[in-house]
Amino acid sequence: MTASLDVLVVGAGPTGLALAAQLRAHQSRFRIVDRSHDRVRESRALAVQPRTLEALAGFGVTDRLVARGNPAMGLRLHLNRRTVSVPLFDIEPADTPYPFLLFLSQAETESVLGEHLAARGVPIERGTELVRLEQQGRQVSCRLRRRDGVEETVAARYVVGCDGAHSTVRAQAGIDFEGYAYPQTFLLADLDVAGLEPGAAHSYMTGAGMLFFFPLGSPAPWRMLAMRPSDAPLGEVTLPLLREIAVRYGARGLELRDPVWTTDFRLHNRGAVRYRSGSCFLAGDAAHIHSPAGGQGMNIGIQDALNLGWKIALVCRGAAPEELLETYGIERAPVGRGVRRFTDRAFVIGTSPHPALRLARARLAPHVAPLAVRATPLRRRVFRAVSELGIHYRRSPASTPGTRPPRRGPRAGDRLPDLPHGLQARIAAPGWHLLLAGPPHLWPDQRLAPLLTGRAGLITVHRLGDRSPWPDVAQGLVRPDGHLGYVARGAQLEGLRAYLARWLPMGPA
Repeated sequence: MTASLDVLVVGAGPTGLALAAQLRAHQSRFRIVDRSHDRVRESRALAVQPRTLEALAGFGVTDRLVARGNPAMGLRLHLNRRTVSVPLFDIEPADTPYPFLLFLSQAETESVLGEHLAARGVPIERGTELVRLEQQGRQVSCRLRRRDGVEETVAARYVVGCDGAHSTVRAQAGIDFEGYAYPQTFLLADLDVAGLEPGAAHSYMTGAGMLFFFPLGSPAPWRMLAMRPSDAPLGEVTLPLLREIAVRYGARGLELRDPVWTTDFRLHNRGAVRYRSGSCFLAGDAAHIHSPAGGQGMNIGIQDALNLGWKIALVCRGAAPEELLETYGIERAPVGRGVRRFTDRAFVIGTSPHPALRLARARLAPHVAPLAVRATPLRRRVFRAVSELGIHYRRSPASTPGTRPPRRGPRAGDRLPDLPHGLQARIAAPGWHLLLAGPPHLWPDQRLAPLLTGRAGLITVHRLGDRSPWPDVAQGLVRPDGHLGYVARGAQLEGLRAYLARWLPMGPA
């Protein structure tokens, strides 16, 4: 058996690559393996949400993602003979430095993350398959088989399954994957389309179903997503079939041409009954799969990874208690369930053959949609949900409000907003960040020294003066995933000291 690792990451899709980046930033001993011999060149996922762009910015990859992608600010709803323009992210844009939906192929996302790891000397062991794992006390024995057939046994303190819907880690850890399959078959195509307004996503809604065109850029200008009609022949996805479907779903006057990739697939809505079994964890599609409505899937997986990675790293270093790992499922499982509910409702509304819903799509939507677009409160709720900026962990044990929480501003468990502008960039470096608002004389070094003793290199202090998210004198401790672990008003430090004693107990309590 080879030397023990902190973590074996199984699966090198976006979730596994993001986890590897987080582990590397926190100096963990890990390996990342994937049974595929190469990264994906075509993929279903294509939307990167604002929250994911924020979360990846600390690794220095977000600018490269944006440069390769297509930021879209609008959606065009083509409803019968009427087109309604829907601004995607014009509500509260100052809240984030990335107020747009980035259309970017999953293949490009993986390429950027892979380049980041390669530049830091992290090899991705492709063609290496996990064939067996066995939990033995405080470690997991993992049998790996390389592409040449050679096998080795690796001991790891933890194993994280980022290996997709057919996860080997999930199966061997004995975690059930509950849910159901949708009856419809869907078609994907990356191709060129003449006649579409650039810089926006397009949706065609009819009684028969829905058709989408997303601005992609690479490997083709557009991504087409449509439900295969029940009377359409099964088999190869051809250009004539795509053209026929476009006309049937109301996209007349468009010229579809030059497809570079096509596929068909079935959709499922399933979730793991738990995200952890002993020393084995699940993240991404291994933990939850659902329809692509809202462009949530890849993003939720990446955020799973970034939530889990720093926790495992600190526990392995002895800087945090094992109890911290229990907060992973507490925080992320409700997010996964919420996304599954949201996407299921959107999917049923858009695809159900029920006569009432067919009528609503064909007759009511053209009249209701313009009113919904003008309803600012509704758009704000949709914005917070789809952009994932509204995800919070307020009910987590690792989110603690002080006895005097600030009257306004983000609360314990919320993500740290980019207010004032540039605040997120200040806390982008790995580790915890202590934000101190109010006059600098309230926070002399000698007052803070006892909090930092024994925690060298783990906490960075920022004196914000009056340029902070809170209107009062306040303290905010930002976790390594960009969420606030502790928030309090005033200059008393007892609550902060108690929080650190529980979750980062390297120094004296």
